[in-house]
Amino acid sequence: MVDQEKEKPAKPHYHGHRQRLRTRFLKGGAPALHDYELLELLLTFAIPVADVKPLGKGLIAHFGSFTQVLDASPQDLMDFPGLKEYSATLITLVKACAEYYLQEEALKRNPINSLDALVAYCRTALGGLRDEQFRVLFLNSQNEIIAEEIVQEGTVDQTVVYPRKVLELALKHKATALILVHNHPSGSLKPSAADRELTRALVKAAKTIHLTVHDHLIVSRQGYFSMAEHNML
Repeated sequence: MVDQEKEKPAKPHYHGHRQRLRTRFLKGGAPALHDYELLELLLTFAIPVADVKPLGKGLIAHFGSFTQVLDASPQDLMDFPGLKEYSATLITLVKACAEYYLQEEALKRNPINSLDALVAYCRTALGGLRDEQFRVLFLNSQNEIIAEEIVQEGTVDQTVVYPRKVLELALKHKATALILVHNHPSGSLKPSAADRELTRALVKAAKTIHLTVHDHLIVSRQGYFSMAEHNML
């Protein structure tokens, strides 16, 4: 009698690989995985059935690094072959969650006592942007950060960041001190002549209403520059 039992379909070559990735991550955290494996594990939650290792490697090769993948816009991600809306949303959501986590740590209503936490938040929020962005953190008399405002996007200099606008926002938030922050997409952390001129203008304007400028931070993917640390205020 002929055996009518059908052969079971062969398991895909990546069968069990996803579970092994999860196990390694749960035991050792991010350091237990390569950068492309972190992306691969992340993509498994948006792409149920497929070998996503080539996609993880391809994303890093295309954008340049793991952090640059997370910094990419949803549209740029969706333009990458094999990546659709769910995957692009998940990747940008991870970046947004990381930024929110660091923001909550750096900007919670406690006196600022950790420059490292503040810099970590500023670098996550601004370090990967393609264009310059100028933000102001507003503090109360206890040196607690009470508000944050994006004042300018695009080239940052005195002609577009009006001191009067910054002072109006400070009065609105009833602030007594400021921390200025902007990014250098080029990666260079050296303050430009325009950066120094803008800082002097804002410090001078702030004094007219008894505001203190605690620092002007320049951030990039590579690090940060504190004008206060270099006695440039």
